[in-house]
Amino acid sequence: MTQSVTLHPSFLHDHYLVRRKFWRVFGGEFRVFDRSGALVFFSEQAAFRLREDFRVYPDERQSEELLSIKTEQIIDLAATFKVHDGPTGKLIGSLKRKALKSLVKDEWTIFDPTGMEIGLVAEENLALALLSRLIGLIPQSFVITSHGGTKVAEIRQQFNPFILKNQLTIASPKPPIDRRLIVATVILLAGIERRQG
Repeated sequence: MTQSVTLHPSFLHDHYLVRRKFWRVFGGEFRVFDRSGALVFFSEQAAFRLREDFRVYPDERQSEELLSIKTEQIIDLAATFKVHDGPTGKLIGSLKRKALKSLVKDEWTIFDPTGMEIGLVAEENLALALLSRLIGLIPQSFVITSHGGTKVAEIRQQFNPFILKNQLTIASPKPPIDRRLIVATVILLAGIERRQG
């Protein structure tokens, strides 16, 4: 998929670090930094909702919504998360967890706005995936590939028993999957993987 819209500058980096706030009692709060350590995204996961709901902004003022990531299902391991463009409200695409496969090794399918499968997010190593389910401190790592099997990006969790940190590296300046979907993926994984895995 080629980029046909003008993206906010926050989406144009090739390297991101996602940090989940440690002392947040309800919901989730995520800060995303570029390679130089500058804040490029701020995301909140709504508290007290039966359906998961994430909002993504370019900064902590939350004056401009860039993305929304929501599901219509309630507590469903195979839920589909729809990613919408904040300024226009248009559907960018969606991510659906493969529930049965994810019991052993997490896998998500990425769809374009028409519902066509365009990519896959999968844990990289089966042995480490199994260990991470037994020992919660084992960092997870994911690879995002296009439908044709081309590596688009990788997500590596850094070991830290207190603060979740996920590192996203996009392999190409012009990835075949919309950059907004790639950023939504790393935020979604930071928000729900450990709770549902």
